[in-house]
Amino acid sequence: MEWMDFSAFSNKNCVISNEGTYTYTHLSHTIQMLQDSVISGIVPGEVIAILSDYSFESVALFLALMKNHNIIVPITATLESEIEDKLSESYTNKAIRIRDGKYFVQELHQEKNHPIIETLRLRGHSGLVLFSSGSTGKPKAMIHDLDTLAQSYSGKKPKSMNLLLFLMFDHIGGLNTLLNILSMGATMIIPASRNVEEICHLIEKYAIAVLPSSPTFLNLMMIADAQNRFNLSSLRMITYGTEAMSDTLLERLKTAFPRVKFLQTFGTSETGIATTSSLSSNSTFMKIDDPDLDYRIESGELWLRSHTQILGYLNASMESFTEDGWFKTGDLVEEGENGYLRIIGRSKEVINVGGEKVLPIEVESVLMQMSQIDDALVYAIPNAITGQSVAVEVVLHDPSDTEGIKKTIRQFCKNKLDPYKIPTHVKVVDHTNFSERFKKMRINR
Repeated sequence: MEWMDFSAFSNKNCVISNEGTYTYTHLSHTIQMLQDSVISGIVPGEVIAILSDYSFESVALFLALMKNHNIIVPITATLESEIEDKLSESYTNKAIRIRDGKYFVQELHQEKNHPIIETLRLRGHSGLVLFSSGSTGKPKAMIHDLDTLAQSYSGKKPKSMNLLLFLMFDHIGGLNTLLNILSMGATMIIPASRNVEEICHLIEKYAIAVLPSSPTFLNLMMIADAQNRFNLSSLRMITYGTEAMSDTLLERLKTAFPRVKFLQTFGTSETGIATTSSLSSNSTFMKIDDPDLDYRIESGELWLRSHTQILGYLNASMESFTEDGWFKTGDLVEEGENGYLRIIGRSKEVINVGGEKVLPIEVESVLMQMSQIDDALVYAIPNAITGQSVAVEVVLHDPSDTEGIKKTIRQFCKNKLDPYKIPTHVKVVDHTNFSERFKKMRINR
């Protein structure tokens, strides 16, 4: 593909990681080496898994397989049983592990096939298989036409800047960052780990201007007082997505980073990442400004249809899609003026208290106004009378200040929430439950 010609970027740094610094020339040479040796026996159209998170070697392999018109399955899992399930569900023919900068190819003797994979083979296009989080059932294996997806990044202006690869290799947001960096000739900084200390250290060391993140991770930065412990003055923009942002947390962040622009991003693994604009850095309202994506709202739920959406699922029905191609995201939205929208939660996370609906993010936003509380996770628990009731796990600013916290919470919420929204069960925890992708896991208990 045209944008994969990196000759214009020559000796600009492409990748910086613990393993070293690599230029775009080095990347081009490595891609060619892989084509001549490691993947020389791999047939175009075969499904190839890359068992690795981000590294210089995995990025080069991804691009080499893309040029070879393979269907690529990035897998960052380390649990062997999970890896085996994903290899099977994605119809993988070969798996490539990367250890100490070397590539090890494993033949899987895959005898099964899938009509969508065959369609891609007939097109002569590369493909991409991503898995859903699986938080409410078996992970869905979704397949993209990777040529179509990548083409949407062509024509970007070259930029000399350092960008963090924060989101993971098997995440649509992480791949969005990767493809953006490569299309602009920018430099990707690959963290050794994704904890607050490491990320803030890299921001300080490499004067990173843009941090792609999630509300959960940004709150962890606030809890760690990162803005006062590290020099983060290089930051010009923080983008956030993957889950709803509370107004209270955004207000805290804007106070901590007054010179930083905050931009809400939005996308799904099924439809790709949309171009968005926030009403302001202080607002959780955003507008979808993407010529390749249409949206509509049905009964408060956001539906999307895009040029880059998946061809289908390899292991599930297409019940999330309408017959005319609309993807029902499960995201509930509030409509504002002039086309602005606000994500207010997920339909599967709504708490039903005797027929009254409770949105966890609304309750969390109120609780986060309390100076005693650093974080809150609201979820449903069974109730013999009302069916469900509201429960919350809280992280206290002073861990020893547990005396009467339930009563304090109820009194604080009394004039701010309807009675049925006030938590009836309060649990003090060291940290709230979130996934490796820094997304709150509030599945109703």
